[in-house]
Amino acid sequence: MNIDILTLFPEMFESTLGASMIGRAQENGILDITLTNIRDYTLDKHNKTDEYPFGGGPGMVMMPEPVFRSLRAVGAENKKIIYMSPKGRILDQAKIEELSRVEDMVILCGHYEGIDQRILDGWDIEEISIGDYILTGGEPAAIVLVDTVARMLPGVLGDSDGVMEESIYSGLLEYPQYTKPREYEGMAVPEVLLNGNHELIRLWNFEQALIITKERRPDLYEAFLAKAGGLSKAEKKIVEKVQSLV
Repeated sequence: MNIDILTLFPEMFESTLGASMIGRAQENGILDITLTNIRDYTLDKHNKTDEYPFGGGPGMVMMPEPVFRSLRAVGAENKKIIYMSPKGRILDQAKIEELSRVEDMVILCGHYEGIDQRILDGWDIEEISIGDYILTGGEPAAIVLVDTVARMLPGVLGDSDGVMEESIYSGLLEYPQYTKPREYEGMAVPEVLLNGNHELIRLWNFEQALIITKERRPDLYEAFLAKAGGLSKAEKKIVEKVQSLV
């Protein structure tokens, strides 16, 4: 996958996207990330990219010219273009999986009070939000998008079963995880995880995921129950048990 990131602050990405899983994916040729500084495409001698909005209002707005020129410079006409925006569709797993099948993607990071509307009108751009809150710019949101999409690409995760494991109970929050030592400050690892019975462990994980999701995200819990088909007899009993919990 090839990703072009258009930003006013490329330095915000260099350490984050160059490390850990994303860094290894680039080293292995699975992912190619190119950072483009929008300031390099302004014709203003001071590299100015923003201006006061017409009609008044607080803050500054990114001007169309440097953004248009940077989009053209990366060949965005033939690529999937995403603008990180609080007005966009909320990023969810379905959208992440859809984007993971895209070969060439451009991510536009806004700043200040946003971008000139003509950028959105003049290009085929999809607006995506990572949540109902406001950030100082699109850069943190773009990092989230790249991370979530990249980990879906074959070969990115060190353990190829990692994504499959997380998708077995799609829609549920993750069950608790434990590692050594078996006991720490009076708190012991649940015995079921130590007995070597993989089926019992799998069912315990399923039950814990159900309980946590019901408590913390009842919306996800109800959505899971609505589409939970093909459960085993043992899994159905666990669902009934969790349903009865107050």
